[in-house]
Amino acid sequence: MSGSVYTPMENPDHRDPDLLGSGDAGVGHRSIGHGRNGNGRMSPNSPLKRFGQAKKTINDIFRDVLDFIKEADNFVEGIATGGYLEGVSCQDQVKEYREKVCGIMEVLARDHMKVVFFGRTSNGKSTTINAMLREKILPTGIGHTTNCFLQVEGSDSTEGYLLTEEEPEKPKSVHSIKQLASALSNVKLKENSLIRILWPKSKCRLLREEVVLVDSPGIDVTPDLDLWIDKFCLDADVFVLVSNAESTLMQTEKNFFHKVSARLSKPNIFILQNRWDISAFEDDVDEVKQQHLERNLQFLCSELNVMDKREGEERVFFVSSREALASRLKEQGTPTPTGILQEGFQERLFTFANFERVFEECISKTAVKTKFEQHTNRGKNITTELRSLMEKMLRTSQEQNERVNKERREMADELDYMEKQLTLLTTEIKDKIKNMVEDVENKVAMTLKDEIRRLAILVDEFDRPFHTDQTSLDIYKQELHSYLEESIIRNMTGRCSGAIRHHKDSMEGHMIERLSALLPEEAQQQINTVMPRRDFEIAYRLDCRRLCEDFEEDIAFRFTLAPRNILRWMFGRRGIPAPSKHFDAVPRNIPMTPQEPRTFREADPDNAEVLVNLVSIAGNIGQKTALGGLIVCGVIYKAVGWKVLAVGVLGYGGFYCFERMRWTSKAKERAFKAQYVDYASSKLKLIVDLTSSNCSHQVQQELTSTFARLCNEADITKQKLEDEIKQQDIVISQLGVISAKSKTYRNKADWLDKALDNFKEQFLIALTSGV
Repeated sequence: MSGSVYTPMENPDHRDPDLLGSGDAGVGHRSIGHGRNGNGRMSPNSPLKRFGQAKKTINDIFRDVLDFIKEADNFVEGIATGGYLEGVSCQDQVKEYREKVCGIMEVLARDHMKVVFFGRTSNGKSTTINAMLREKILPTGIGHTTNCFLQVEGSDSTEGYLLTEEEPEKPKSVHSIKQLASALSNVKLKENSLIRILWPKSKCRLLREEVVLVDSPGIDVTPDLDLWIDKFCLDADVFVLVSNAESTLMQTEKNFFHKVSARLSKPNIFILQNRWDISAFEDDVDEVKQQHLERNLQFLCSELNVMDKREGEERVFFVSSREALASRLKEQGTPTPTGILQEGFQERLFTFANFERVFEECISKTAVKTKFEQHTNRGKNITTELRSLMEKMLRTSQEQNERVNKERREMADELDYMEKQLTLLTTEIKDKIKNMVEDVENKVAMTLKDEIRRLAILVDEFDRPFHTDQTSLDIYKQELHSYLEESIIRNMTGRCSGAIRHHKDSMEGHMIERLSALLPEEAQQQINTVMPRRDFEIAYRLDCRRLCEDFEEDIAFRFTLAPRNILRWMFGRRGIPAPSKHFDAVPRNIPMTPQEPRTFREADPDNAEVLVNLVSIAGNIGQKTALGGLIVCGVIYKAVGWKVLAVGVLGYGGFYCFERMRWTSKAKERAFKAQYVDYASSKLKLIVDLTSSNCSHQVQQELTSTFARLCNEADITKQKLEDEIKQQDIVISQLGVISAKSKTYRNKADWLDKALDNFKEQFLIALTSGV
């Protein structure tokens, strides 16, 4: 925004070279007329200069207003694009203000002080304008001279030229005006046509001060007065009625100004009683003058009601425009025609100069008021509305900033609370999972040990045909492996899985409940989606086929009272090695009394050791050959005698036959199962820890996976909160910028509003009060 100070600027070096017209008596050397110095030149404080000062000042203000609105337009457009400010939609409104200010500036750029001269034909309108311009520019003469409207305005060129409505872009020589505008010319334009005469400003003070003079055809030559008024008079600041002093005010003239007054509120009207130089030949001049004055005042004050009597007396002048023009042309070297200056012309020249003085004061005040007051008020309305708009934006942005800050703090507190609770919950859930995993591991281990203890029952329940050939035995073992694995898994599933699944489901429900309490409602509704219910079963991996693949059965007949067995019972198991790999695996029910005597080894350790070795050697030999049996029998015979030996041999043989007859397929199957139970039990005991650990790991993995999915939902919620907080930070930052700019623009609107107030006080109120 411009930093210009809106004060009227004076140009003390601006001097008017035009002098007031003087007659032969040298009246031009008198200091007459307002705004002139003692040398007859235009004073720097001329009323006309105030219009230029006011125009420059108001243009400067509106340039700043336009710059301000452009900034505000970009500002509100940025707000609309960013979408950070809610509830304020003013983009179209600011653009409308921008268009209005551009329109005002366009009007201000071409605004000027406009005076329109009206009157009947041959009343001297053109002569009056020429006298004011101090140049004979417009065609003059008796009769109907001016055929159309002629507008004289200033130009920066050094030579004058014409522009017509028909060819507005084609300048014409100023000398062609007589041909175009004169009613006596063969080339005639319509009465409502306009010819613009652009005359160098350097040649005329009035034009230099942006005064535009409009000459009109006689109002008695056309009935289209309404058209004239609408086209040429609505923007006029002053109307000059040039009347003929030889006749009274005519009804035609009155009708025209009645129409003007109907369209304009209290138009500024001057009445020039022209051709007053004829009063030099009259005796009752004062009576005639008073008569004209009274009738003119009656028209202005009573009929039109545009002014009071005191002001009306200052708007009626008795002049001779022809004398004023001749006097002023004489100053420029043009000889005065003989007889054109009549007796008392000095007074009439003074009156004409006085008319110019009052006219200049009036048109300056009127033009400033009519041209600038409305624009000033419109400008104030715009700046006031813009101030209100910026104030609203400031207030709204501050309110939203406060609300967003509050929401941001709540989000930050919620995020902090969630992070802390998640940390505590994670620790708690990990401990619970650990405890549950230990419980599952213990429960599975205990259940598997129970099943191992019940292994004999399970194996005994296995009912398949048993054959001793190797192929059948291999098939039997494979089926037994599968049956054993299925039975153990079925029993463990029945005893453990239900309880473990229930415990696991309770644990998951607890996790969901605890974690859901930390999530917002919309996130809670997503839990059922991301946590589908599914059946969980523990996989008990025993693999009995591989575990017992090294099992080798021993179902060959083994006599209970074989010599080696007897020696082992007598001397203890440690002294005599087992005859075969699986011999000891076959259970034998040999009852022992509580007072069992000490063995021979315990009674005589030295001799027993020698005997044991001997018998052991003999027994090993006796098991394979008859010679061995004879040696044993000899040894026994030598020890106890032949009778005892015979009885023992018969009993021994009978018992052998008894056992040999009982060693049937069923006995072999029982021996096979007993050996298998012992072997499988030893192998299964080795994998108890592994199996229980594997089951607990499955539970741990399931619970950990569930908690990880829940934590992922919590992380998503946390990320959303963090993103929202970041977005809130951006919004807060933008709202802060909006608040700062709104405040700045509000202050600019205040400054511009005060500038317009200062303009009104300086140029409008001061002029109205007569300062």
